[in-house]
Amino acid sequence: MTRFKTAESPYKSDNTASNMCGFTLMNNQVGEVVAAVMSTKPGVRVTPLPSMIRVDALNRMEVVYDEISEALGEEAGYFDAAEFEENMSTHYGRMVHEDDRTIMFANPEDAAEYLGFDLIASAK
Repeated sequence: MTRFKTAESPYKSDNTASNMCGFTLMNNQVGEVVAAVMSTKPGVRVTPLPSMIRVDALNRMEVVYDEISEALGEEAGYFDAAEFEENMSTHYGRMVHEDDRTIMFANPEDAAEYLGFDLIASAK
């Protein structure tokens, strides 16, 4: 009798932390510029796709609004959180908007100081 072994699925469940964060952008003029600026950052990988652009990073990344404004040929302050949200379709990881930048974190614990979250357990 012949016995067959089923191959392990590449789509199996895996709950280990990826230490990655990222977002997708619309594949338009602004998205192309944001992706170009982000591609110069250490630890950031930009993947152009037909209808969107993926921007992924290891552990953390910052989208500095004035860097984007300058690359767009606009005055400082043109690109802001609203412009970023308009061109971003989705994200993963913890996202924190500040006045001058958006910071993405792979692990929520790393964003604790920005969120006012205390990581030390208190006895009640």
